[in-house]
Amino acid sequence: MAPPHEKLAKSLAALKELQDQRIVAIRSSDLSRTHRERLLKSGFLQEVMKGWYIPANPNQRQGETTDWYASFWDFCANYLTDRFGKDWCIAPEPSLSFHAGNRTVPGQLLVRSPAGGNKPTALLHGTSVFDMRASMPTARDIAETDGLRLYALPAALIEASPTFFAQKPTDARTALAMFSDASEILSRLLEGGHSTIAGRLAGAFRNIGRERIADDIVRSMQAAGYTVRETDPFDTRLEFSLPRRETSPYAGRIRLMWQEMRGAVIENFPAAPGRPNDAGAYLRRVDDVYVTDAYHSLSIEGYRVSPELIDRVRSGTWNPDMNPQDGEHRDALAARGYYQAFEAVKRSVASVMANENPGRVVDEDHGGWYRQLFAPSVAAGIVKPSDLAGYRSERVFIRNSMHVPITPNAVRDAMPVFFEMLEAEEHPAVRVVLGHFIFVYIHPYMDGNGRMGRFLMNVMMAAGSYPWTVIPVQRRADYMAALERASVHHDIVPFSRFLGELTRQGMSGETTAMLPAS
Repeated sequence: MAPPHEKLAKSLAALKELQDQRIVAIRSSDLSRTHRERLLKSGFLQEVMKGWYIPANPNQRQGETTDWYASFWDFCANYLTDRFGKDWCIAPEPSLSFHAGNRTVPGQLLVRSPAGGNKPTALLHGTSVFDMRASMPTARDIAETDGLRLYALPAALIEASPTFFAQKPTDARTALAMFSDASEILSRLLEGGHSTIAGRLAGAFRNIGRERIADDIVRSMQAAGYTVRETDPFDTRLEFSLPRRETSPYAGRIRLMWQEMRGAVIENFPAAPGRPNDAGAYLRRVDDVYVTDAYHSLSIEGYRVSPELIDRVRSGTWNPDMNPQDGEHRDALAARGYYQAFEAVKRSVASVMANENPGRVVDEDHGGWYRQLFAPSVAAGIVKPSDLAGYRSERVFIRNSMHVPITPNAVRDAMPVFFEMLEAEEHPAVRVVLGHFIFVYIHPYMDGNGRMGRFLMNVMMAAGSYPWTVIPVQRRADYMAALERASVHHDIVPFSRFLGELTRQGMSGETTAMLPAS
């Protein structure tokens, strides 16, 4: 009889064969009963519903959502294709959100199919698929992305309900901004005689500054004999114009989020106290807070570090080669990397205090922070040198978050726009809050995004003469909940208030970021 570890190895090999075929939604029939039960028991497989499973991480805690949120879209694509063949597509509104670069896991995914059952199918963690019995769009009005069958962008805009524009304005405006002319929209409007929809879309395009597209829609419909009454479906108007030739949904999305959120940030964050006269004194205070900052920032990311270890790493009395028995190797390497990055960030702080543009400073310097953050791990052979070459080249997921960061290719569209917005922003509070939030929303690196976001936030704090602000590990749940609210629901108010509260405490000389008793 084969030992247990050999049996498990055979079952894992069977699972790997499925994963190599990019199968995420695993049916009971895809694995033998023996393999299935063995993988379930060992935590490498998770049941989604009767007869359907996903691969899982055996180290995931009970109730953790990460594996499911990371698998959601691939699971739905596999499951729906298995169930309906090609006779299904995602409804117009979620199709629009997807085209607009929004990969957030929805509570309920609406799907259309002639064979739909008009009822929800419950999935994991309160999510579901609702398959409506409805006719399919024509072949030209279906677009397939990563196995998902979506309404093509022009058709989705025409079919979307009027309430979508008010309820998901960022998604709607991002989708509208992807059009450089009216031709694709007009052909469908004229074929269907959609005069009411034409008026709504003309108003929507005019709302984002696409006057020519709006005029072309109205005039062409009128020339064909239709009466068009233009209406604006949005609740608010943009105070800026989107670039006319920027077709990346991710670049447009960052611009829109920045402009839509900045007003709420200004209302909920303290006013800047004014530039200090003594930059040297400010930097000495930054030095004084280092141990506290490193302890809390590393602890938020799950590292087990003590103030004593952090201090020894800073002073050079800890050496990974000389002290292999000195605590957890990984934690100490992270502490060393944090110290090296902190020193690089201080140089950036000095630059902004010398009146250099803070957005330009972090654009030029943040790659150096990142390399310092992981240099000790590269030297120890834990991280490959190529991982420090630039932004990530693989998909990444945030633990327990419904927000799915944008694809690697999209990162290269989004980051230049992020720094453009940061450089152009004149309000100190907006640079602080949106600098941190949108950086982690994009999630440009495979690891270290939280630490990098907090470094960036504190450079922006210095640019506004706010004190260096530590986010206490004891407030981690509040911190993550506020980021989740901003990422999933585009509500920046909780995050603005959370950071504002900590900043006010620092401005008054108070703090809740304490070191543990030795």
